[in-house]
Formats: sequence, structure tokens, C-alpha cells
Amino acid sequence: MAIRPPAALSHCHVILRYLASVFPGVADHWYPVDLFTRAKIESILDWHHSNLRRGAATLVMHTALAPFLGLTTSHEAVKQAEKLVMQSLGVIESVWLKGDAKFLLGSPQPSIADLSLVCEIMQLEIFGDEVRDRFLGAHERILVWMDKVKKATSPHFEEAHELLFQVKKARMVQGSSSKAFEPSTKLKTASKL
Repeated sequence: MAIRPPAALSHCHVILRYLASVFPGVADHWYPVDLFTRAKIESILDWHHSNLRRGAATLVMHTALAPFLGLTTSHEAVKQAEKLVMQSLGVIESVWLKGDAKFLLGSPQPSIADLSLVCEIMQLEIFGDEVRDRFLGAHERILVWMDKVKKATSPHFEEAHELLFQVKKARMVQGSSSKAFEPSTKLKTASKL
């Protein structure tokens, strides 16, 4: 069955909301019809862009993509991104994964917010195990939660992250992971991130 929105949708959260709302058979837990529960999911998605995504995207850009593309990167941007990622992981754990919560907001099943945040955190995989563990090692609840999201969405989770694992493997073969946090200053073109 083809899904054709009336116009092009280009934002990940908008696409997730659209699919969860209009596609027949999508379980309610992904994007509940209950407006209060939905508002709590919306608050996580809104927080995500200004915090976890900003930190993770900047980190990946300045330590993996920019050097690959020959762009100049910034040590200060990397430092600030690392700090924001660490702060964001702390918020996830202390606000949305309190106690023995299985998924965000204490839900027994995952939502589109779980998918969005876990996929963002998965970017840390490209830096290799040592760097990933530096970020996630102190966040046992996040690791358990990520595993639950993976299991709840398997085999689709693995399929969606196949390219990420290929990039990680290529970086390991090239020995790039050891230089993961050494920004490039080869060219004078600065990244806008």
C-alpha cells in the first residue's frame, strides 16, 4: 500500500506523526489519541531538537562528516556538543526514564519519541565502542531502554541502522575511530553547524 500525503513532508517528526495518525493499523502506543499523553510525547520531541539532536548532530558533523568532506571543524564546537550530549543523556534518564520505566514516560510500549531519541543516540556508534562507552557507560538505564526499543522494533531496527553499522565498520578498518575527536583544520571552509 502506497502512502501519499497531499504534499511532500520533509521533517522526521512530522513524518512520524503523519504515519502514526493516518496509516491504518498503527498501534495507538506509537502516537496515542489521548491528547494529554500525546502532548507529553510532543514535549519530548520538541525538547529533542534543541538538545540531544543539536549535540549529536554537531558532534557527528565536526568529528566524522566534516573531516571526511574536507571541511574545517571546530574544537570548541566538539567540546560544546559533547557537553550537550552528556547533559541530554542525563535528562533522558532523570526525567523520562525514572525508576524502572520500560519506555519513555513510563509507558509499557514504545512511542515515536522512543524511536526518535534512540535513533539519535545510535549515531554514537560510528565513533566505535570506546567513545560510545564514554558517553553511555554511566547511563545503564539508557542502555537497557535502547535494548528494549531495539527488541520491540526488531528486525526493522537493524534494517534502519544498517548503513550506520557499515560506516562504523569502515571507520574501524581505516582506524578513524581513534581520531574521532580530532577536528580537521585542513581547509578554510567552515561548517555552519
